[in-house]
Amino acid sequence: METVKHALNVEEYILQFPSETQNILHELRQLIKSAAPEAVESISYGMPAYKTFKKPLVYFAGYEKHIGLYATPSGHSEFAEELSKYKQGKGSVQFPLDQPIPFDLIRRIVEFRVKENLEKHGR
Repeated sequence: METVKHALNVEEYILQFPSETQNILHELRQLIKSAAPEAVESISYGMPAYKTFKKPLVYFAGYEKHIGLYATPSGHSEFAEELSKYKQGKGSVQFPLDQPIPFDLIRRIVEFRVKENLEKHGR
């Protein structure tokens, strides 16, 4: 796949990928919107981004062989054991495209981040 071009919105971002990856990214997008209906969706750092209380909630990105989820270090440390089978960085995890995407786990991570942002930044 060619380098992802700068997208103006999340739909434009998703449509740059092969159809199978698009399906996964659409499902991930809907999951986030369902788990965090008050989140504001945008493109930040060249990828889909979601904020609550004007603070980062989660980001995701598509790659040739994986989907990256960026839920800040706290979002990953809270689920460290369940995420341990995936390649990780500080605040990031890679879900290989040749394996089932753990949507239930991702939902729980997003819900955790929503609660965390509410407790830290809610009014």
